[in-house]
Amino acid sequence: MNATRQPSPAPLPALPATGGGRRRWFELHSWIGLKLCLFMGFVCLTGTLAVFSQEIDWLLHKPMRVADGGDTASWGRIISAAQRARPAWELEGISAGHTRLFAARAQMRLPDGRRRFVWINPYTAQVTGDTGWFNVQRLLRNTHRHLMLPVIYGVPLVTALSVPLLLSWLGSLYIYKKWWRGFFKRPDTARPRRLWGDLHRLAGVWSMWFLLLIGITGAWYLVESLGGDAPAAPVTRLADGDAPPRPVDPAAVDAAVRHVSEQWPAFTPTGALVSRDGRGLVLMGEATAWLVRERANNIALDLQDGTVLGRHDGGDLGVHQRIAEMADPLHFGSFGGWPIRLLWFVAGALLTSLCFTGVYIYGLRTADALRARARKAAV
Repeated sequence: MNATRQPSPAPLPALPATGGGRRRWFELHSWIGLKLCLFMGFVCLTGTLAVFSQEIDWLLHKPMRVADGGDTASWGRIISAAQRARPAWELEGISAGHTRLFAARAQMRLPDGRRRFVWINPYTAQVTGDTGWFNVQRLLRNTHRHLMLPVIYGVPLVTALSVPLLLSWLGSLYIYKKWWRGFFKRPDTARPRRLWGDLHRLAGVWSMWFLLLIGITGAWYLVESLGGDAPAAPVTRLADGDAPPRPVDPAAVDAAVRHVSEQWPAFTPTGALVSRDGRGLVLMGEATAWLVRERANNIALDLQDGTVLGRHDGGDLGVHQRIAEMADPLHFGSFGGWPIRLLWFVAGALLTSLCFTGVYIYGLRTADALRARARKAAV
């Protein structure tokens, strides 16, 4: 009985006819792109969209939108407006608008434990409405950070991508000789494979700095998830009793803010926490320390007598803490205005395109190899 002849497997795409070191880097680069393209591309895409997630929510939710009204209302009026508008809800924190066209946001807890955002016009101190806590920003953040999985599993899984990402970055330096000449190289449109290859390399050289930045910050997040995290930036805790929430005195809040501006001129508050009994206030914001989260600069006061309960400057943090504080601003481009975030968005889009064009080029190489083999067999 004659055995049925099985077709031979498709050959691998041709590798560069160069030294063994470059060949191995090419194989590693191709293997990473082929095996992880969908996963890595999805994480890159959600991270890219997260750069403008607040703007997406702004488009979707009318209460978030305000007109630029010039001078802003005082913190006392803004906090009081949220508490008076929803007296049965507990104010957990309040923050200034993302830009001058954004309403101030108060995070409040309902009696049943759910959270909602209450939005206040920062120029008139009038409540514009409230929205749910789970929004586009939260969806993209949780998806990008831990894939909606339990944090203990999701964060290490996502941040482990930093290892193949950095290996791909390093491998590209070996594969693409004299890569610095490719910034303005015009793609060759003669053949699809050559066109996509040129586009892939063009996107690669322009996003090389960003790929390295994302890889390093992602590796730091991996270290944090495995127990190497730094102590959190210190924030003075307010004495919260079990009594029902009470509103703050807006005049006392404004007096406290004026006192802070006199004692700490470099500090600009961008957010506030109040105690349940309305007697304590913590202001958080920006000071002289660069590339730290706003919570790193904070000052706590007793609203009854104006006593400073604690003050922490982001510039006083240790090296380990400063590294931890720098990770988020660098990873998401939140340390500057919209030009920085636009740059991060474009670079993220290029990085996302690399994930998918790489595997498409692999497919084109395979198709070319199959056609060449078919022509050879027909001879």
